[in-house]
Amino acid sequence: MVNRRPPSRFGIHSLSVKLSVLISAVCLIAGIFAAALMLKSEERQLIHEEYAQLKRYSNQTVKQFNQFLEHKSNLAEQANAIVAKELWYQAKNIAGDQPVDILYRDGVFESTASNGLSAAELSSTELSDKHQKIFRQSEMLWNVIAPSLLQDFFNFYINTQDGFTRVAPPNVLINNDARQALFNSHFLPMLREELNPTREALWSDVHFDPIWNKWVISILVPLYYKDEYVGFTGSDIEVKQMLSQLLLSDEHQGYVIFNSEGDIIAAPTTGKVTMQSDNINQSVADVFPELSKVFEPVLDANLTEFQGEFERSGQAHIINVTTLKKLGWYLGVYKKRDSSLSSIEALKVKFFGLFILYAAFVALLLHQVLYQLVLSRINALVSAVSGFGKGQWKTPNLPVSNDEIGLLNDTVNKMSSEIKALVSGLNQRIAEKEKAEKQANRLSKAVSFSGTAVAITNGNFEIDYVNPKMIEMTGFDEAHFIGRPLLDIISTDMAILIDDIDIDLRSRNYWRGDTILAGSGTALIWVSLSISPIREADGTISSYVASAQDISFVKESQRKMEELAYFDTLTGLANRTFFRMQLRKSMALAGRGHYAFALFYFDLDEFKRINDTLGHDAGDRLLVEVADRLKTRLRAEDTIARLGGDEFAVLLSGIDSRDNAMEVAHTIQRTINKPIKLGNNEVIVSASIGITMAPFDSQEEEQLLKHADLAMYEAKAKGRNTFHFYSQELDAAANERLYIENELRIAIKEQQFKLHYQPQVNSESLEVIGYEALIRWYHPEQGFIPPDKFIHIAEATGLIVELGEWVLEEACTFSMQLQGVGKAGSMSINLSARQFKDDRLISTLADVLKRTKMPSHLLHLELTESMLMGDVEAAITQLHEIKKLGVALSIDDFGTGYSSLSYLKRFPVDMLKVDRSFVKDIPEDQNDMEITAAIIAMAQKLQLQVVAEGVETREQVDFLQKNNCYVVQGYFYSPPIAQSDVEAFCDALKQRI
Repeated sequence: MVNRRPPSRFGIHSLSVKLSVLISAVCLIAGIFAAALMLKSEERQLIHEEYAQLKRYSNQTVKQFNQFLEHKSNLAEQANAIVAKELWYQAKNIAGDQPVDILYRDGVFESTASNGLSAAELSSTELSDKHQKIFRQSEMLWNVIAPSLLQDFFNFYINTQDGFTRVAPPNVLINNDARQALFNSHFLPMLREELNPTREALWSDVHFDPIWNKWVISILVPLYYKDEYVGFTGSDIEVKQMLSQLLLSDEHQGYVIFNSEGDIIAAPTTGKVTMQSDNINQSVADVFPELSKVFEPVLDANLTEFQGEFERSGQAHIINVTTLKKLGWYLGVYKKRDSSLSSIEALKVKFFGLFILYAAFVALLLHQVLYQLVLSRINALVSAVSGFGKGQWKTPNLPVSNDEIGLLNDTVNKMSSEIKALVSGLNQRIAEKEKAEKQANRLSKAVSFSGTAVAITNGNFEIDYVNPKMIEMTGFDEAHFIGRPLLDIISTDMAILIDDIDIDLRSRNYWRGDTILAGSGTALIWVSLSISPIREADGTISSYVASAQDISFVKESQRKMEELAYFDTLTGLANRTFFRMQLRKSMALAGRGHYAFALFYFDLDEFKRINDTLGHDAGDRLLVEVADRLKTRLRAEDTIARLGGDEFAVLLSGIDSRDNAMEVAHTIQRTINKPIKLGNNEVIVSASIGITMAPFDSQEEEQLLKHADLAMYEAKAKGRNTFHFYSQELDAAANERLYIENELRIAIKEQQFKLHYQPQVNSESLEVIGYEALIRWYHPEQGFIPPDKFIHIAEATGLIVELGEWVLEEACTFSMQLQGVGKAGSMSINLSARQFKDDRLISTLADVLKRTKMPSHLLHLELTESMLMGDVEAAITQLHEIKKLGVALSIDDFGTGYSSLSYLKRFPVDMLKVDRSFVKDIPEDQNDMEITAAIIAMAQKLQLQVVAEGVETREQVDFLQKNNCYVVQGYFYSPPIAQSDVEAFCDALKQRI
């Protein structure tokens, strides 16, 4: 019989160790596998969320940055409009005309403003009156607009094609004589008409300003005057200041900005690259070689958005690339990939640590249970019960089994867990409450002391709280707001906007924009308002917060800028720029077929006479009074504009018939015709109105303006103080005028003109004493074109000067031929107003007389009364200069003008010519006979010769002889005849003696 020894404690101990190790290993492997799967899934989710966060952050940044760029562009364009208006269109909104000190040095004229605000220079060898004027006017203009613009820009300047430059602040020109070269090389190529047909503001490339040692970017706006490019205005912004608008300040994130050429604009990180001047415009490959594989597909494919990864310094990074289209830049926002997974890595360490501890604990516990199967359990149970009795809650759990001790342990464990859970929960709630109270107190103080007005509502948009700034800003007390709807804080002036805000809040739960707050006072409170929801942990909206930042000063500045840019400062009416904008809008509406309007274009008759007689101040008061009357009589929806001088235009909406337009025209005329008091004088003015109807007359803006202008001139031609509607006949007349003007230029070059001569006969002796030279045009296709078809066009275009010089030389040459064969050589030539005012008239007369060898006393220049009565003193001076040459002077068509006898006495004239309008009705019209006799008698008293024009009958000759007027010209003796027929006429006249 084999003796069996009872199991020793050593055997039990060995078994417990093996079991504890085996169980611990299984638990550890299972836990590690489960944790690895969970962590991998969590890692993928975190990376996806990080990409989404980078994309949202990039889009928000680009949106804010684009708003900043748009704001700067608008300011630059408004400033450009003011500069064009003041310096080229001579709006004269800037009072005063102070002289400026201009120095000349090394081929450059320089000037620095007396207040040191700006400086100007001109690259030229001489300084004209025009350039002196732009030095003065630009300095006064810069003194007004530069202080406001330099708050938004680093520099503000103008550069013209003729080399003029003005800059604020002045350091750029004071410290750098080569500034002009920079303008020519860097800016001008961008502003060419073919590269910028829309004439809009352009953003330049980033460039280095050596004066301030800073990198800057420029907003360039071309300047046009009468559709001709004259220069540009520029505004510089420091790149570093502009990039601060990106608001990328997260210490875990970095960004890089590069252009389409792959050059770095900015790359502020914690590494080597910083946003310093020596790093701008470096290539991506030099600064960020690791990013080349990320940026190459963006640049090659011209992508607008890209996401990817790259490694730098042994660490993986994720990046999101977005375009800044306005500047042609790319913004890449990146962060370390490890920073996104830092929480996962920490969690991994904790998991593995806990599993190892758990395995060791299980092994030790099993070992102890098996090593001391009963005693240790009882001791542990006693210790646990004793500990709980003493308030020791951290006692470890007791082992549980199916025996009595295990059941007891289970009961104790449950009690222990419940007690520990209860105590832990209480401690956690106490800690969370204290933390929440501190945070709430801190947020409450932040809102209360904020410089932004804040209102908080419940879920139904009813106000529960307003901070002190809201009370201060609106002037209402707190009780005024509590319980009222949130949108009641917005002024009723923005009623239309209130409905849009309500729709946005109920559909999208947020709104942001500029509006006006309701206040207790009358002043407008402009604010930038933002309304956002406050969500609970489950995503439901519990309340809303509205924050309002006061922007009244900004709005007032914008209003003043717009007023300068779009309204006439004298009358308060819309100016030409604003009028063209409204006309384009009206044309767009009319083009859709549901809208019609009338365009009135008119000016004041004889306005120049009032300016000349009463002064320009009286003229300005007259314009203001006319503008006030128009604003009173016309509707609020009609656009009234002063286009310049005494020119006005009116857009009448909803006018679809000529009868309605005629009623308005009569109203305007009655309104303007009422007497106007100007100081001690009372004047009555009238208007000549041109009317065109849209879209019936035209559907094009420029064509419509042309039609209104043609109609206005037709109204003037009809006798002024009337109106005229556009018709196709006006277009035909305008086309004929254009045709004649073009053919006239060709005719002068091809010498299509001939001179005819009308003899001046002594009716008593039947001797020819001279001739009047009259021009005739024989067109190769149209044939004879009468003078009344082309003389006024030649006068308006200035061609009359060249044509008159030809007539003068041709007539003098023929006179010398007549003298050579013993005929009378006295020659009368009509002088136009344009010739009389020409600076070269005296030298031209002297040259012709010298070339033709014509005796000066045989040349008679005929002038009309209206030519002499414009600027009388200047006319008298010019007449005396002509008389110094020995040339005789005649007043043609005497009696049809408005000359004064006191002026006539001062004119150094030799002859009066009685107009044919007084002669033609003799002897039927007794009044004409009396007037003619009076003119002849007055001329004889003044010892002047008298010539009667238009003599056609024997009765007229007899009457003139009876009144001692013997020299006549007219069809009674001869019509104007060709040069070849003059000698034959003289011979035939001798036979009648």
